[in-house]
Amino acid sequence: MLVREVMTRGVKTIKPDGTVQEAARLMKDMDVGPLPVCDGHRIVGMVTDRDIAVRSAAEGKDPKTQSVSEVMTSDAVACRANDDVSEAARLMHERQVRRLLVLDDDNRLVGIVSLGDVATQSDDSTAGHALEGISEPATPRR
Repeated sequence: MLVREVMTRGVKTIKPDGTVQEAARLMKDMDVGPLPVCDGHRIVGMVTDRDIAVRSAAEGKDPKTQSVSEVMTSDAVACRANDDVSEAARLMHERQVRRLLVLDDDNRLVGIVSLGDVATQSDDSTAGHALEGISEPATPRR
């Protein structure tokens, strides 16, 4: 099965100079946790509700003035729409992420695939392998 068959299409994005408040509002309105960050057609990162909580709210930053570029993860992980779902699961496992941006052959964003998409559309071993890597405990910072 290919990623394009299970991914979510029509993904809303935000610009890097958008505010954290704008990102949070979009997340609330769409009931999503991640937003791809794009500068035109170029992907520059991903911002999640956790990024906002940990990198903005916990630091006491003003969400009305803080830019998304200050809290986003700039090394967003992506796969191709024509990749096999097992390749997406391998990437999730390897990079310990629950979502991947999905790109077409021209490197344009065409969707997002989540661990849930993989789990509901593939065999148990594919999703289980991805979840095993994602669930490995991180070393706490001291």
